[in-house]
Amino acid sequence: MSELTPLRETLLRLLADGQFHSGEQLGELLHVSRAAVGKHVQALKALGLEVYSVSGRGYRLAVPLQLLDQTRLSAALAPNRAELVPVIGSTNQYWLDSLSRLEKGDICVAECQTAGRGRRGRQWISPFGGQLIMSMYWRLEQGMAAAMGLSLVVGIAVVEALEAQGFAGVQLKWPNDLYLNGRKLAGILVEMSGTAGGPCQLVIGMGMNLLLPQTEQERISQPWAELAELGNIEDRNSLVIAVASHLQRGLVVFERKGIVAFREQWNRLDYFNGKAVRVLMAEQEVHGIARGIDSQGALLLELPNGEIQRFLGGEISLRGNTGDL
Repeated sequence: MSELTPLRETLLRLLADGQFHSGEQLGELLHVSRAAVGKHVQALKALGLEVYSVSGRGYRLAVPLQLLDQTRLSAALAPNRAELVPVIGSTNQYWLDSLSRLEKGDICVAECQTAGRGRRGRQWISPFGGQLIMSMYWRLEQGMAAAMGLSLVVGIAVVEALEAQGFAGVQLKWPNDLYLNGRKLAGILVEMSGTAGGPCQLVIGMGMNLLLPQTEQERISQPWAELAELGNIEDRNSLVIAVASHLQRGLVVFERKGIVAFREQWNRLDYFNGKAVRVLMAEQEVHGIARGIDSQGALLLELPNGEIQRFLGGEISLRGNTGDL
């Protein structure tokens, strides 16, 4: 994976309008040769950007790109820290390595992750500018036990932020995914640090597909969705601000009232509620009808004999589907 050097960042800003720019013109602006421009364009492609090259016309991005703005994010989210690292290994890992300097609600955002990870260590495909990639720091004085159900609250807060931005119709999958029309739109990864009897430090990561280049789409091995299906994404910075703000408010309520305060919202947004599902836990597979969550955030599953069984871990996929939904 290439790095985003200052020269390449300048080149990207020149190409961000989605219009053609000749190699000669770009070379003059960057004070490099046309051949060097071509090499730097290849480096941008290695970041997951789709750049067209047409003889006699020059280079252009397949779709215009609005870059994240450090100044704007910092001003909107003050007094919290909003740190933009355009190309990063993992926003979660970066924040985990920065715990000593963080305050509740501080966020790290990136345009691209080179070592993003999903649940159970899965790779998270992350093309430059094609997603909303964010990690937030939070601290629970009550300890790790108080974090039960937190990923559910994160999902609800993100859906509400999207609705406030005009993107309606997103649903949730227990315990940590966002769905659009039955396909995965975003994943949530909560990582904890703490000692028994002490406060719990949390890094809450999220990766959401916004608009993925064709070349990157082919690398994803499960049914996926992108936010652009619901309408034009006119302002990525506003989207980050909305998600961060809703998440902060949701976590404050969660601290005071716990997951029970969000049960009704979750059950309303639960994509699998009332559907036949199978719960996968290690080598065990249990079939039944999903019946939402209980007051502790556990999945409720109605077994064929009518008994209700609760689960606090595992994964759900629709019965009969061989893929991992």
